[in-house]
Amino acid sequence: MDTIGSPLLWLVFAGVVVAALLVDLVLMRHGGPHKVTFKEAGWWSLGWVALALAFNAWLWWHAGERFGAEAGNRIGMEFLTGYLVEKALAVDNIFVFLMIFGYFAVPEVQRQRVLVIGILGAIALRAVLIFAGALLLAKFHWILYLFGAFLLLTGIKMALAAGKEPDLEANPALRWMRGHLKLTDGYHGNAFRVLRDGARWYTPLFVVVALVAVTDVIFAVDSIPAIFAITDDPFIVLTSNVFAVLGLRAMFFLLQGMADRFHLLPYGLALVLAFIGAKMLLVDLYKIPVLVALGVVAAIIGATVALSLLRPPADKPSPP
Repeated sequence: MDTIGSPLLWLVFAGVVVAALLVDLVLMRHGGPHKVTFKEAGWWSLGWVALALAFNAWLWWHAGERFGAEAGNRIGMEFLTGYLVEKALAVDNIFVFLMIFGYFAVPEVQRQRVLVIGILGAIALRAVLIFAGALLLAKFHWILYLFGAFLLLTGIKMALAAGKEPDLEANPALRWMRGHLKLTDGYHGNAFRVLRDGARWYTPLFVVVALVAVTDVIFAVDSIPAIFAITDDPFIVLTSNVFAVLGLRAMFFLLQGMADRFHLLPYGLALVLAFIGAKMLLVDLYKIPVLVALGVVAAIIGATVALSLLRPPADKPSPP
């Protein structure tokens, strides 16, 4: 398993992530739990993007000094492309979070806590899956074709499901919890469970956290193979993944009031997955340059966002 990850690179990455998380937890929660405004979420989102681009620039420079200008350019472009892909796919993740939070009427002051737990869990889960994937690819090249076929089919499935409201009632995890756990009707502050007559009852907050965790697993299975189409270096895969996930909470609050305006974005994400899947399937016949892949992904996302804004969704008819 070849990687550019030296002890220095891993140390710098770990230091930046830990420091960023501490700043996020301290400053974003300054003054206690509160409703995050659009302006606050916007500044935090810009900050997370700026941090990722700063790390990208430093990695680009460091790799150029260590491996030469050509290798430095390749590594820098691989990180940037991987970050863009993961950032775009994270938007679909947020749409599902919004549906879960709306369905369970999660109080505004509790949403930050749920998202923090979700982000920390996503980072840990993705680290495990990325290293497992890198080990498998190093030993079995044919897995790349399996990943490619999976992403291509996922893209087609996502395109067919775009515009349709998911049925949360049919969610297997939710149905299992309702059938096997005692669930309270209302929230009990920050508690995940309460005692009633000597029995443990689980609150809606616990159910929401569990569903967010399941969602993280599902989207990790989609997004991690996608970035292996860009690079097989576990350091670049993990760092671009983590930097995309770090800004998930701020992006959630930024999009929660305007998600409907990007109604065509799921089609763009489906096309991105299909393109990346095809790229993986063709890897031994023709290797699409990283710069071309970056341009295609950026063009697809930019076009679907622009079209969404230019063609607002039609108003849904009111139920009789």
